[in-house]
Amino acid sequence: MSDDAETKMSFLEHLGELRRRILWSLVAILAGLAIALNFTDRLMKFVRHPFEAAIPGTKLVFLSPTEAFWVYMKVAFIAGGVLAMPVVLYQVWAFIAPGLHAHEKRFAVPFVIIGSLFFLLGATFAQLVVIPFAMRFLVTFPGPDLAPMISVGSYVDFVLKFTLAFGVIFELPLAITLASRMGMVTPQFLARNRKYAILINFVIAAILTPTPDIFNQALMAGPLIVLYEVGIIAARIFGRRRRPATEAVPEAAP
Repeated sequence: MSDDAETKMSFLEHLGELRRRILWSLVAILAGLAIALNFTDRLMKFVRHPFEAAIPGTKLVFLSPTEAFWVYMKVAFIAGGVLAMPVVLYQVWAFIAPGLHAHEKRFAVPFVIIGSLFFLLGATFAQLVVIPFAMRFLVTFPGPDLAPMISVGSYVDFVLKFTLAFGVIFELPLAITLASRMGMVTPQFLARNRKYAILINFVIAAILTPTPDIFNQALMAGPLIVLYEVGIIAARIFGRRRRPATEAVPEAAP
């Protein structure tokens, strides 16, 4: 069999494996959705809390008969995805595991546990710290001349966008560690380019932060910088070790 045929078969096998992992992830998310639907009222109360704290006595409104229904479904779907996160992360690991050495595959369980915890930590940080500050700033910025009338759909989109963004951002140390294990980056490279990483973090914060003030931007850039440093430390501990430049070659037997 030619090399081209072997490469094509290998590529098709990878596509089949990717499809299988995606399908299992979707099944897990749908199962999480079925569970989350039973707690949607409590989830919505939790999501509404920053708004109610920023504007006491004010209620969100819905502008079409179906808006509130689809918002509840969206919140349940996102919650289902969070519940399915361990399964999704395991599918990610199972997809990349064939490219790892046998001794590296033992990190599957820590990868799933740490990845899930970091995502929840980022989402919680956004919900309890960033969004309340942003809401207080945004609803008080126009002054007393304008009264807020915010629809439940636009508010939930606002909350979910930043909750998911912070959940993904908090995976940075895990992503750096995986890149180091795969030989894509080294701790030395990351440390040398620290100043560029800090600049990029502040640019990302300026783009993603919903308010223009430096305080709320620092709420995003600060964790990013800390997570980058955590990623460097993790890469030093768990990253791929460099092989010696020269290795002794056994002499051929006479």
